[in-house]
Amino acid sequence: MSGQVGPYTPIVRAGDLLVVSGQVGLADGRLVDGGLDAELPRAMANMRALLESEGASLDDVVKTVVFLTDIGDYTRMNELYCEAFGDHRPARSAVAVAALPIGACVEVEAWAHVG
Repeated sequence: MSGQVGPYTPIVRAGDLLVVSGQVGLADGRLVDGGLDAELPRAMANMRALLESEGASLDDVVKTVVFLTDIGDYTRMNELYCEAFGDHRPARSAVAVAALPIGACVEVEAWAHVG
């Protein structure tokens, strides 16, 4: 993980659950260039790194929430999301929001079960 944007804990263990705070496309302390096509893969890589730091993987994710600043990106987000998760399909919500921290166009949070 290449930093965080605010005063929060990036990943928290609660019993058999890992809760991953919303991840944006940060690399080297700044938002990657390239919009959704660059930001979502980077956000997922950051999430993967956080999960791995706790001995988990994307395969352990049971629920995600994807926040988009443009719901018009929904179809492309689905393509990139499927690339990140492969055949694994956690439960998911996707919502449009007015804005995200540091000008990001996408943010992803997750819950993983590691029991």
